This record gives sequence, structure tokens and C-alpha cells, in this order.
Amino acid sequence: MAIKIEKKIVGYQVHTNQAPVAEPEPSPKYMPIQMNESIKRPDFLLGSTYKIKPPVSEHAMYITINDIILNEDTDHEIRRPYEVFINSKSMEHYQWVIALTRVISAVFRKGGDIAFLIEELASVYDPNGGYYKKGGVYMPSLVAEIAAVIEKHMKSIGLIKHEEMSETTKQILAEKKSQFEEIHSQTSNSANSSDTETPFPANASLCRKCNNKAVIMMDGCNTCLNCGDSKCG
Repeated sequence: MAIKIEKKIVGYQVHTNQAPVAEPEPSPKYMPIQMNESIKRPDFLLGSTYKIKPPVSEHAMYITINDIILNEDTDHEIRRPYEVFINSKSMEHYQWVIALTRVISAVFRKGGDIAFLIEELASVYDPNGGYYKKGGVYMPSLVAEIAAVIEKHMKSIGLIKHEEMSETTKQILAEKKSQFEEIHSQTSNSANSSDTETPFPANASLCRKCNNKAVIMMDGCNTCLNCGDSKCG
């Protein structure tokens, strides 16, 4: 049976009985695993233990932070804190220490930016007053020293970047320290305990930025010899 074409032919297509071949779908890109609450605890975790001996506690405290490795053996490999434990012979602080470790561990497993935890813990002040730990660093509370340990650990695994001073700044601070010691040289030696020994001048004041007794007055300007913080800009 003939079919009459009444319209103008503008194109054509060859019809076959074969089914069209489906194009292969592009392979999905590798999505690195991020820390989240659904990640189960593996059988093996990398751990680091830090010892602190605060004067407000009779016995030393041992802080253990266990890390989990995500995306192992890939370009996206990362080490993240997973849990924390605090042990001590002293039972005086047992109740709140256990509560603190559980809260901190929960924040670790939550994922995301956990650096805020350090600032929150470091801002806890003991109503009875703080203390100076070895090296002359002021700690406003025992909780603040625990925060300092967590910060140190995060820096060691690369989660927080070190704020390194330039060589020029280091040289300027060394010169200021030398000049200050020459001007304020003392004939008598003060008896300082080994826990409060500091590489900075004995009459230096406390720096509110780094909590070290390293602030000196030079040329009418308060300058910290440890972190370089200056009120004169």
C-alpha cells in the first residue's frame, strides 16, 4: 500500500528492530569520609598519653587521646581525635573528670570543626585562683590545662596549624630581651621553684594572649617575648 507524502521532507532516520545501546554511566567520584557520629569505633586506635602534675591535685593526671584514621592509604587520609580518657590516683575530681571526658569524646565524634572546644575549656577559671605550671605558663584552672593538652595534641596531628613567628620577629624579641636584662640586671638571685622557672626575665608580667610571664616594658611599649603580642601594634 502506497503512502502519499503531502509534507516537505526535512530529514530522515533509518529504523531498525535492534534496541538502542545504553551509554555507560560515568563512574561516581570518590567521596572522602568525614568524621561523623555514625562511624563505628574500630578495633584499633592510635593513642597518645600526656602527663600533667597540677599543684591543685595531689597526684599526677594522665590524659590519653585516641585517634581514628579516616580514608587510610588514600590522598584524603586524615587523623582525627575519637575519644579521651583521664586517669589519676586522686579520686577528688573523679566525678566531673568522667563527665568531662564523655562530653569531649562526644564532640570529637560529632565531627566538623572541633577547635572551638579548646577556647571554651581554656576560659574556665578556678574561683580559688589559678596556678603556674612548669615553664612559667599560667593556667587559670585544671580544666584549662586539660584544654592545653588537647590543643598540643591537635597541633601534633596537624589538625591545628602552628603559628610560627618569622625569623625577623624572633630576632627583634631576642634583642629586646637582651636589652631588658642589661637594664634590669639584679645583683641578688631570687629563689624560684623548679616548677615556675622561665626563660624570660624574672620580673616579666603575664601575657593575656599566651598565658606566659613574658611581657616586658621596652620603649614605652608592653611586648610579650614569647608570642610577640604588643600593645603598640
